[in-house]
Amino acid sequence: MNTFLVTGGAGFIGSHLCDTLLSKNLKVICLDSFDDYYDPRIKRNNIESALTNQNFTLFEGDIRDKKLLENIFSKFKIDLVFHLAARAGVRPSIQYPELYFDVNVNGTITLLEAMRKFNISNLIFASSSSVYGNSDKIPFSEEDIIDKPISPYAASKRACELICYTYHFLYSFNIFCLRFFTVFGPRQRPEMAISKFVNAIRHNEIVELYGDGTTSRDYTFVKDIINGICRVLNHLNGFEIFNLGSGRAITLIEMVETIQEVLNKKAIIKWKEFQPGDVKKTIANIEKAKKYLNYYPAFSFKEGIKEFVDWSIKNNS
Repeated sequence: MNTFLVTGGAGFIGSHLCDTLLSKNLKVICLDSFDDYYDPRIKRNNIESALTNQNFTLFEGDIRDKKLLENIFSKFKIDLVFHLAARAGVRPSIQYPELYFDVNVNGTITLLEAMRKFNISNLIFASSSSVYGNSDKIPFSEEDIIDKPISPYAASKRACELICYTYHFLYSFNIFCLRFFTVFGPRQRPEMAISKFVNAIRHNEIVELYGDGTTSRDYTFVKDIINGICRVLNHLNGFEIFNLGSGRAITLIEMVETIQEVLNKKAIIKWKEFQPGDVKKTIANIEKAKKYLNYYPAFSFKEGIKEFVDWSIKNNS
């Protein structure tokens, strides 16, 4: 394998993946819609260095565009698709459920159909820890029953996992679904908590915290996620689901305290009511990924925060 399509390749995780693949002298076809969920200029900055690489090709467009996908697949002999394109965000999905299902589910089906037509049968799909909902069983395991999503975003990601299995069953696609657990790091989307909090504390603005501070997340540094994604390349066969997380939970209060420590600056905190659609706790059971992918997260939460803060200051984010 040496030619890859990365959907959502100009986004936070996608651009890191493109850079890593290019560093291995592999050919990367990047498809991104540069939508207005956040400032498209951020995505363009993400791929600024990639654009100078002769092995990188950019297509601007939507994964729901059948003609565009057929054009890409007819021009390039693509060995594998990394499908990261999606409408992101739990809270906005509650306001715009139709849009989320159209982009995430219909977009995925359109992509799978184009792959089938052009005899491309290898796919790595970016799923989400949100599919577990408010499960009382901690840590979350790939074997858990997950039939109670609490946001349209989560439901759309689970629907995508199911349709991926259908294409594996019907057409013998090799598909691994990777459930990412709260990824953070340089290039992180501006509306995500760590990004907002770092920016607010740096500029002496109010940090709004929802709930009582005890909610927790399995925060995973982006370099660990990219390492996990790339490890799949040597194991992609059949259909599997893997958790990619850190295997540890950080409370909201611990997160703010860590940012304060790294910045050496106190936050101005305003407490607000818990938000509907948000899960109370996430933590990944990563034993399956360790066993089959040799996936072992290398970065501590504080190390990741420091890298993000350094990047944020350097880029005046």
